[in-house]
Amino acid sequence: MNLNKIITIAAAALLNTVIAGAQSPQLIDSIKGEINLFVANDTGRNGYYKQKAIADKMGEMADVIGPEAVIAIGDIHHYLGIESVDDPLWMTNYELIYTHPELMIPWHPVLGNHEYEGNTQAVIDYSSKSRRWQMPARYYTKSWENDGTTIRLVMVDTAPLIDKYRNSDEHPDARKQDMNRQLQWVDSVLNTANEDWVIVAGHHPIYAQTSKTESERTDLQKRLKPILLKHKVAAYINGHIHNFQDITMPDSPIHYVTNSAGALSRKVKPTEGTQYCSPSEGFSIITADKDRLSIHFIDADGNRLHVIELDK
Repeated sequence: MNLNKIITIAAAALLNTVIAGAQSPQLIDSIKGEINLFVANDTGRNGYYKQKAIADKMGEMADVIGPEAVIAIGDIHHYLGIESVDDPLWMTNYELIYTHPELMIPWHPVLGNHEYEGNTQAVIDYSSKSRRWQMPARYYTKSWENDGTTIRLVMVDTAPLIDKYRNSDEHPDARKQDMNRQLQWVDSVLNTANEDWVIVAGHHPIYAQTSKTESERTDLQKRLKPILLKHKVAAYINGHIHNFQDITMPDSPIHYVTNSAGALSRKVKPTEGTQYCSPSEGFSIITADKDRLSIHFIDADGNRLHVIELDK
């Protein structure tokens, strides 16, 4: 085969890929469910590394989809966290970035490892300064109902469940938290949850392909995973790894979902259980109907890269 023909075939394949992934009003509209939630994490880059572009795309898509809330699963403030509720980083990492009117909705955050390098209580206390920042505690639960469809999110504080952070002088608040008390609380909430769909969310992964310390994952596999298996949750969704991953393991039907960074992504490759992975930055959209739960991976241009679909 001559070189020109190879180039022509390659160009056609690339064009088909672009067309297949291209954003369209019909695609955005098809993502809607009875309940819609956006997921964002690893965003705190002062607008750089595509953070502002992704924030704007979130707003554009929210204008069509109408999400109930944004689930912000950690590292909203990178590097050393924040010092107080008046830290200027609240402006440059958050308020002046996510400015679209349709993002002036409740944001339900959890703490990431970078928040644990600063004043973690100030992250919670910011709820008293911002109407949309709604974080009642380090771990908590939130449910939604619409037209007979119900969904519950259980928000977990993962750093204190990992020995790496509990034993670190750089994360002083982690060792102060009662790990067993939190795990007992998760168990009790899941024991009484009767919604159509139950998802647990935390900053750190239980399963993911990453060069980060393996004990981060094995500690959660030992401490948190048995509770999730016991109660047969639909999915566990996390950040921290800065890429998209959808993993299932032979011992359970749970989808272990890594939502990519809202700024500055990292490379990824398949590992055991990988159903999909991508190094793209972006965010996720959770849509729920009575009989179907979907998790959509959205890149910085608004293209849907992958969708996880769970049926009753």
